[in-house]
Amino acid sequence: MDSTTDVVHLDSLALAGAAAVVSAVAMLLLGVFGAFGVYEGAVEAMEQWHLFFEPTVVGTVAGMVEAAVIGFVLMYAFAWLYNAFAR
Repeated sequence: MDSTTDVVHLDSLALAGAAAVVSAVAMLLLGVFGAFGVYEGAVEAMEQWHLFFEPTVVGTVAGMVEAAVIGFVLMYAFAWLYNAFAR
């Protein structure tokens, strides 16, 4: 018997780009909620975890950029590593 398996390969750039967009949108939502005083626990956690995030306009944009870069790099590395093992 000959067994064949179809291995799915991830598009590294597409996955990383999607992760960057989702990360930036999540940070935008936290910035908006933080400005209105909603979800203060999550906003405080993001302030501790991210270097540039604050619930201000500049802090939110800086947090969005930081989250997008981190999300892109981590998911690109994940997809690359997955594709390397899937060969």
